[in-house]
Amino acid sequence: MLHYRLMRFQDLVKHLPVDLGQGTYRHTTKAKLIAYRLAGTGNGKRALDLGCGDGFWSAKLRERGWDVTAANYQDTRCPGVMEVNVELPLPFPSNSFDLVWMVEVLEHVQNIPNCTREVRRVLRPNGRIILTTPNSAFWLYRVLQLFGITPAQIQNPDHKQFFSLRDIRALFPEADIYGFFPYAVLKFTIRRGIGRLSPTFVVIDRAPRAAASQRPSLDETDQEAHASMRAPA
Repeated sequence: MLHYRLMRFQDLVKHLPVDLGQGTYRHTTKAKLIAYRLAGTGNGKRALDLGCGDGFWSAKLRERGWDVTAANYQDTRCPGVMEVNVELPLPFPSNSFDLVWMVEVLEHVQNIPNCTREVRRVLRPNGRIILTTPNSAFWLYRVLQLFGITPAQIQNPDHKQFFSLRDIRALFPEADIYGFFPYAVLKFTIRRGIGRLSPTFVVIDRAPRAAASQRPSLDETDQEAHASMRAPA
């Protein structure tokens, strides 16, 4: 009975016109729009799209001038994608990339310390890690836990990590962390109350000696971000 109810709940969430970071919003969820806006223009700088999936974000980053290396594990259906296992040492020299882009990847990783260490190794001084990952302490999960339903039962079956804001701050103590609220029509970028309100964390971590003047701005409008998100014809 519990399994049936979980399946019904998951099916309902997938079809709601509400952005909770679910898979049906994988290209348009507010969290990824925030991340994309913060990535800024590349001007020929190198980016690693680690866990590139269907290649959508690799293409979008290239549109903004990034020289993108797309990497994925096992699924390399897109042309030019390298097969890379994030559980192992990354097959790139140190100081190779100005940006490491990881959207909805970290929660699939078993060996988090190795993964974050390797990502930092391949990042150039002044470079940035931009990632998104589900917030498993989000208020809706807390309500469901009152009924014995855990995030592991609701999220992707391949998820190995279930992060809270405290976990993210422990992994990235110097990072800027963003979220969004509410979840439909008007979706505002937030910096406070993220641990309870936002279904997804947006994490911007910088390599040592990052220049404060190069930090991307959130002054761009959401309408501009949405306009740039139209899929290539």
